[in-house]
Amino acid sequence: MVRVIELARSTGLELAVRSGGHSAAGHSVVDGGIVLDVSDMKAIDIDVERHTVWAASGLTAVELAEALDEHGLAIGFGDTGSVGIGGITLGGGVGYLVRKYGLTIDDLIGAEIVTADGAILRVDADHDPDLFWAIRGGGGNFGVVTRFRYRVHEVGQVLGGMLILPATSETVAGFIAAAAAAPEELSTIANVMPCPPMPFVPAEHHGELVVFGILACVGDPAAAERAIAPFRALATPLADLVRPIRYPEIYPPEDPDYHPTAVSRTMFIDHVDGEVAALILDRLAASDASVRVAQLRVLGGAMARVPVDATAFAHRASRIMVNVAAFYDGPDDKPIREAWVTELASALDQGDHGAYVNFLGDEGVERVHAAYPGATWDRLAAVKARYDPTNLFHRNQNIPPSA
Repeated sequence: MVRVIELARSTGLELAVRSGGHSAAGHSVVDGGIVLDVSDMKAIDIDVERHTVWAASGLTAVELAEALDEHGLAIGFGDTGSVGIGGITLGGGVGYLVRKYGLTIDDLIGAEIVTADGAILRVDADHDPDLFWAIRGGGGNFGVVTRFRYRVHEVGQVLGGMLILPATSETVAGFIAAAAAAPEELSTIANVMPCPPMPFVPAEHHGELVVFGILACVGDPAAAERAIAPFRALATPLADLVRPIRYPEIYPPEDPDYHPTAVSRTMFIDHVDGEVAALILDRLAASDASVRVAQLRVLGGAMARVPVDATAFAHRASRIMVNVAAFYDGPDDKPIREAWVTELASALDQGDHGAYVNFLGDEGVERVHAAYPGATWDRLAAVKARYDPTNLFHRNQNIPPSA
């Protein structure tokens, strides 16, 4: 690791760092440079009594989830099991435990990182605290994290899975209202989209607009059933796969050969009422993209109680995270889908101009500033100047060092 970083520094070759390889902007690969691939680093050291774990940065979310589940423990990552824990953690981590236990970084209590000068540092609240602050949300700007130390939680069985409802303005707005009113033990994702041809949904509904909900509720089973009930009451479900599961089962199986191309826009909004829901449905119906979606995640809970300056994630007060996306077929189709995504995102703008860095593509410096506004950017740039003054680690959503 140190020798690779020294080689990149001494030769001037561009350096990319790869963990799970889910970078939408393509930052984890580079032509004519060096790819530092940590995906073979899989060590796990679980301390069951202290409820902590040291996890190597090559692990995927589902790999670590399965190892922890053997002890009835869990940590919240994102919504895709094959994502590497390195990228999801460094950018924040919004997943199925976000309302109960906060972001992934809220459970990060230490890390081992190799910096641009080849130093190997153990960082936490007491050792290099500014660097520890920066890697909790600031991405891969500051070095290569080789190991993460997390606080983990007793989770075990959850009530979770897919709930698919017909999409109307009432069900879309009702889903968001129910998610906002739910106990913090419940976190949800609502994908408003045409229904895929799934065998457990009647064929006559394939292609119709649906609320493709994914729900996960931890804690007492009876209380979890009560928390889920308002969603089931919104309409007769087209499919109800919500059931008691082990936490890692919330990550569905993935086809390793499935590599769709998409354009997307990440943003935050304040509310989804009937008018906003109708707008979403109208725009989805007007598109003929093979897949198009407005994904809505109600935030709040434990995530919102962390002071905004405690980490480099600056959007604690934002209420709903939205991702608008459309698949495209070839280079000629891409501008058409980009225009649709841009138009819908503009129509949904409610004045919160933040962005979630883990969902940014190659969108330019203004969008990176949106992820790290104001004082957050200034502090990150100062930390960057101390630990990576030549900007060796720049294949990321880059924060150049301050002068």
